[in-house]
Amino acid sequence: MNPSKVKREKVRLLIDLPNIGKEMEKDLQLLGIHRPNELIGHCPYAMHAKLSQLTGVKQDPCVIDVFISITRFMQGDEPKPWWKYTPERKTYLATLAED
Repeated sequence: MNPSKVKREKVRLLIDLPNIGKEMEKDLQLLGIHRPNELIGHCPYAMHAKLSQLTGVKQDPCVIDVFISITRFMQGDEPKPWWKYTPERKTYLATLAED
Protein backbone atom coordinates (compact mmCIF):
# COMPACT_ATOMS: atom_id res chain seq x y z
CA MET A 1 0.00 0.00 0.00
CA ASN A 2 1.11 3.55 -0.72
CA PRO A 3 2.71 4.82 2.51
CA SER A 4 0.90 8.16 2.37
CA LYS A 5 -2.44 6.34 2.53
CA VAL A 6 -1.65 4.13 5.52
CA LYS A 7 -3.60 4.86 8.68
CA ARG A 8 -1.97 3.11 11.63
CA GLU A 9 -5.29 2.53 13.40
CA LYS A 10 -6.62 0.66 10.35
CA VAL A 11 -3.70 -1.73 9.89
CA ARG A 12 -5.07 -5.23 10.43
CA LEU A 13 -3.81 -7.23 7.44
CA LEU A 14 -0.37 -7.49 5.88
CA ILE A 15 -1.58 -5.69 2.76
CA ASP A 16 -2.62 -2.77 5.00
CA LEU A 17 1.07 -2.09 5.69
CA PRO A 18 3.01 0.56 3.76
CA ASN A 19 4.74 -0.80 0.63
CA ILE A 20 3.03 -4.20 0.79
CA GLY A 21 1.06 -5.64 -2.10
CA LYS A 22 -0.19 -9.13 -2.85
CA GLU A 23 3.19 -10.59 -3.86
CA MET A 24 5.03 -9.26 -0.83
CA GLU A 25 2.16 -10.46 1.33
CA LYS A 26 2.83 -13.98 0.01
CA ASP A 27 6.54 -13.60 0.79
CA LEU A 28 5.77 -12.55 4.36
CA GLN A 29 3.43 -15.51 4.77
CA LEU A 30 6.18 -17.79 3.48
CA LEU A 31 8.32 -16.38 6.28
CA GLY A 32 5.61 -17.36 8.77
CA ILE A 33 4.32 -13.83 9.27
CA HIS A 34 0.55 -13.58 8.93
CA ARG A 35 -0.35 -10.45 10.89
CA PRO A 36 1.36 -7.05 11.06
CA ASN A 37 2.11 -7.28 14.79
CA GLU A 38 4.18 -10.41 14.12
CA LEU A 39 6.80 -8.19 12.47
CA ILE A 40 7.80 -6.64 15.76
CA GLY A 41 11.28 -7.76 16.74
CA HIS A 42 12.20 -9.18 13.33
CA CYS A 43 15.49 -8.24 11.65
CA PRO A 44 14.94 -7.10 8.03
CA TYR A 45 18.32 -8.50 6.95
CA ALA A 46 17.58 -11.90 8.48
CA MET A 47 14.14 -11.88 6.87
CA HIS A 48 15.76 -11.24 3.48
CA ALA A 49 18.27 -14.06 3.97
CA LYS A 50 15.56 -16.49 5.07
CA LEU A 51 13.31 -15.57 2.14
CA SER A 52 16.21 -16.15 -0.26
CA GLN A 53 16.83 -19.53 1.35
CA LEU A 54 13.16 -20.56 1.29
CA THR A 55 12.64 -19.57 -2.35
CA GLY A 56 16.03 -20.74 -3.59
CA VAL A 57 16.45 -17.35 -5.26
CA LYS A 58 18.64 -14.50 -4.04
CA GLN A 59 16.08 -11.81 -3.42
CA ASP A 60 16.66 -8.29 -4.69
CA PRO A 61 18.35 -6.09 -2.05
CA CYS A 62 15.43 -3.66 -2.33
CA VAL A 63 13.36 -6.29 -0.50
CA ILE A 64 15.47 -5.43 2.55
CA ASP A 65 14.32 -1.82 2.20
CA VAL A 66 10.70 -2.95 2.20
CA PHE A 67 11.34 -5.11 5.25
CA ILE A 68 13.00 -2.18 7.04
CA SER A 69 10.03 0.04 6.21
CA ILE A 70 7.46 -2.34 7.65
CA THR A 71 9.39 -3.42 10.74
CA ARG A 72 10.09 0.22 11.60
CA PHE A 73 6.46 1.14 10.97
CA MET A 74 5.34 -1.58 13.36
CA GLN A 75 7.77 -0.19 15.95
CA GLY A 76 6.06 3.20 15.71
CA ASP A 77 7.81 5.05 12.88
CA GLU A 78 5.84 7.02 10.34
CA PRO A 79 5.01 5.22 7.08
CA LYS A 80 7.64 5.96 4.44
CA PRO A 81 8.26 4.76 0.89
CA TRP A 82 10.63 1.78 0.89
CA TRP A 83 13.28 3.63 -1.12
CA LYS A 84 13.82 6.06 1.76
CA TYR A 85 15.67 3.19 3.46
CA THR A 86 17.98 2.38 0.53
CA PRO A 87 20.88 4.61 1.67
CA GLU A 88 20.71 3.09 5.17
CA ARG A 89 20.81 -0.45 3.75
CA LYS A 90 23.71 0.35 1.44
CA THR A 91 25.70 1.92 4.27
CA TYR A 92 25.03 -1.02 6.59
CA LEU A 93 25.98 -3.63 4.00
CA ALA A 94 29.13 -1.67 3.09
CA THR A 95 30.24 -1.75 6.74
CA LEU A 96 29.77 -5.51 6.77
CA ALA A 97 31.90 -5.84 3.63
CA GLU A 98 34.72 -3.91 5.32
CA ASP A 99 34.95 -6.37 8.22
